[in-house]
Amino acid sequence: MFIFLIFLILLIIGVPIGFSLVVSSVVFILHTGGLELMSMAAQRIYSGLTGFTLLAIPFFLFAGLLMNTGGVSRRIFNFASALVGHITGGLGHVNVLASMIFAGMSGSAVADAAGLGAIEIQAMKDEGFDPGFSAAITAASSTIGPVIPPSIPMVLFAGLTGTSVGRMFLGGIVPGLIMGFGMILVVYFTAKKRKYPVRPKASFRQVVHAFLDALPSLMMPVILLVGIFGGFFTPTEAAAVASIYAFILGAVVYKEIKPKDLLSMLKETLRGTIQVMSVIGPAALFGWLLAYQKVPEAIIETLLTLTQNKWIILLMIQAICLVLGCFMEGLSILVLTIPVIMPLANTYGIDLVHLGVIMTLNTMVGVITPPVGMCLYPAASLAKIPLHVLIKEIWVYIIALIIILVILALVPPLVTFVPTFFMG
Repeated sequence: MFIFLIFLILLIIGVPIGFSLVVSSVVFILHTGGLELMSMAAQRIYSGLTGFTLLAIPFFLFAGLLMNTGGVSRRIFNFASALVGHITGGLGHVNVLASMIFAGMSGSAVADAAGLGAIEIQAMKDEGFDPGFSAAITAASSTIGPVIPPSIPMVLFAGLTGTSVGRMFLGGIVPGLIMGFGMILVVYFTAKKRKYPVRPKASFRQVVHAFLDALPSLMMPVILLVGIFGGFFTPTEAAAVASIYAFILGAVVYKEIKPKDLLSMLKETLRGTIQVMSVIGPAALFGWLLAYQKVPEAIIETLLTLTQNKWIILLMIQAICLVLGCFMEGLSILVLTIPVIMPLANTYGIDLVHLGVIMTLNTMVGVITPPVGMCLYPAASLAKIPLHVLIKEIWVYIIALIIILVILALVPPLVTFVPTFFMG
């Protein structure tokens, strides 16, 4: 446990997680006197970064930026508004539905919160919704993005565990829909209690016009899923297809992306990719050291003395990850916990697709959980409210997501039915 102690101390004093992983690993190697292991350190970091599946991450990041800049977000919002803007809760439902549609394109919660959020929060404030409520539903609905395919966390989980990305993507469809329905219920009852306004019901002509305007954008998830499961390209190649399609939409169809925009988007993609990879590489070394010291085996033996019920074990794993989500970014949680969780999954016969999907949802709860929730800050900034106001409003959505997480953990067919139906 020496390596964990060093790691936690470094995190507490504010050292970035990537550096914390490297430093704690190196100190542990020196402490144990295993200098022969030092030669393996660089190799393990390098091998952790060379997985073909991980190539999807920069492409999905780039695609998200292209869609936010190219007018995709605005057209999705207008289409969602035409469909559900008249229901009690009005733009709150529009917010959720738009995020569910956008989820099929970006694979990133932060991209969703930043892109759609700018449109959604301003529209809700203009129509009389409380800024705190507007920011809360914007941040909460963004968590759907990485659950409905495509998904950057699922790509990462698949790359680290050898699980099929295609099966992971299919496994996220039903959970994503359940998340959306759960948030719609929360919005409905909150809006009914607070008597929030609704938009006039759109005419059939208006719905058709909004649909046709958004149709090129709506085709992206169709193209990606048909391409992947039709065998035209791999999930990793799909990320590149998403980037190309998003560029064509923004630059050629909608004509909203200018040449000068590309450089800033490429810089932002590079920055985001470096941030992710700076964690993945050191985590590969950290995980290898844990395996070398037989830490997973020790944890399994300890758990076996407590219970042999795999459902209790699964819930315990989720509880630990929920706590970590209060202090760590989601991708960091995955790369840190997978080396320990994988032996547990193999020992207890936990389906990896089921585990990967609920772990993705788990990490999404973390992006809206204070104090580190990554989606809280852009939402609060866009709404121009103090963070504590947003935190007061967001708790009901966190509770709803945790309830959904428990249901999905205990009822695996909700995750596994679709991939089994289509892929056997």
